[in-house]
Amino acid sequence: MTEHTKTDGLPGIEPQILERAKPRSERMASDKIECNACPVLCQITAGRSGACDRYANVDGTLVRVDPVILLKKVLGSSDGAVVPFTGRPGMEEDDTQGKSGESPVAESEWNGDLLHAGEVFVTGVGSSTTYPDYKPAPFIVSSRAEGVDMVTVVTEGIFSYCSFKVKIDTDRYLGPEQANVRYKGEVVGHVTTAEYGSQMLSLGGVHHLTGGSKKEGRLTAEMMQVIGNKQAAELTIDGGSQVMIHAGRAPIVNGIEEQRMRVGCGSATIGIFAKQLYGKVDEVIVVDDHITGVLTEHQAGRCLDIPPSGVKIRGRKSTPGRYFQVANPGIGWGGTDISDPISIIEGWDPDVAWPGLRLLMTSTTGEHSAWFVLDDSLCPIEQDMPAEVEKVVQRIGENCEPSLTTVLFLGGAGGSLRAGVTENPVLLTRSIKQALVNVTCGGAPAYVWPGGGITVMTDVMRMPDNSFGTVPTPAIVAPIEFTMKLADYQALGGHMDYVRSLSSVLGTGAWHNEGAPTRRRWLQQPSINAWPADVGPMLG
Repeated sequence: MTEHTKTDGLPGIEPQILERAKPRSERMASDKIECNACPVLCQITAGRSGACDRYANVDGTLVRVDPVILLKKVLGSSDGAVVPFTGRPGMEEDDTQGKSGESPVAESEWNGDLLHAGEVFVTGVGSSTTYPDYKPAPFIVSSRAEGVDMVTVVTEGIFSYCSFKVKIDTDRYLGPEQANVRYKGEVVGHVTTAEYGSQMLSLGGVHHLTGGSKKEGRLTAEMMQVIGNKQAAELTIDGGSQVMIHAGRAPIVNGIEEQRMRVGCGSATIGIFAKQLYGKVDEVIVVDDHITGVLTEHQAGRCLDIPPSGVKIRGRKSTPGRYFQVANPGIGWGGTDISDPISIIEGWDPDVAWPGLRLLMTSTTGEHSAWFVLDDSLCPIEQDMPAEVEKVVQRIGENCEPSLTTVLFLGGAGGSLRAGVTENPVLLTRSIKQALVNVTCGGAPAYVWPGGGITVMTDVMRMPDNSFGTVPTPAIVAPIEFTMKLADYQALGGHMDYVRSLSSVLGTGAWHNEGAPTRRRWLQQPSINAWPADVGPMLG
């Protein structure tokens, strides 16, 4: 008689979800455990951490060493301390306590009052991961906000397809478009387009993480972690400058800290200040790498009926009073390579210009400026600038905004991460595009790009400190949360069996024990960020 062994179609037979796979080698020392939190599968000795420093072997149990970050709308006097999940006996004494000057472990201050559940948000920072991607997210938290049952799915995503877009407010020339950007000698990104008053860099990305040498991938991940965690990184641009970037701070170009973001291009500067210079000057030239402005030819000068000066400018004339390519890019006047502004003047028309003509030359930030008067041979002679003209130049500088470095994290939340939310991942994508699910990164709002997939972009300055980690595959680890109504979560096929109340989560932590965080820390939600449960997604 033939015995049937196949179970296709038979109900009630599901694979068992194991928290830990069998070790790859049966000869592994008995005091070691194999970490299942990423594809590296470190074998960790008791009391030690893995290669990423994020997971450790504590008395034979794999734990996430950092506390999970929780946000509150208003902090109490005892908040900010690291406290254990009280439902995890024996897990409090891990070897990382006090590692970074953290407060000693204290008793939980949460009293389980669900009336305030709408004021608590569990972030992905320190929450652990869904790897190897077949299991639910470590925290699937239900709460009630303004009478509505909500749920937030929380995890730390492992991102290979991710990068940082860096906006550097500067008038200096950083390097040619498409030039390589290096970190400790390895190529980690490239220069992209210049924008108004800024130079953009694209750093990281899957090409550098996985497509080059091991060293390139390792240093790319290191650089991404550094700038994502709001720390300084020194970069070198091929054929360009050396730049120190630090999110939220002024960039340092070739050792000089930038101060001013340009008020506009040379043409815009002419237009903005033409009226204020009327009658005080006969000609104004605003030197700029992109568009150099000439007042008497410019439409603003013509509207003010300022007579022509007869000046002839080097470069390519675009439209009246607007010139391109007056000099090469550089770190001199207006982002050009010149230190002598007169060098961009080709000459004067003797039938138009006159001795005694007053000429102001300035850059778009007002950092460089000079005052000239034509002599009898129509040669410009530099003289002391009149006080009334200098006042306008100072106003140009006054209208420049402070230079900053802005770092945006851009990551694609792929199918594997989505599987931690639902058994049918595409439904999560569709729900987000239907504005049913808000996406945040560490509680910070995330802009969702149009098109397929879940590609999000977040300002790292709005995220908690040290939100980013790495794994040696190499890849970046970043927090991500999906917040929605509980009914919508059920409709998209969510892991309803793993939904837990906020009070339960605050007491015992993640639903699993393998690789779970053992402690938590309260932070106050920054006032600049909307409360995640109160708003919809930022859809593109």
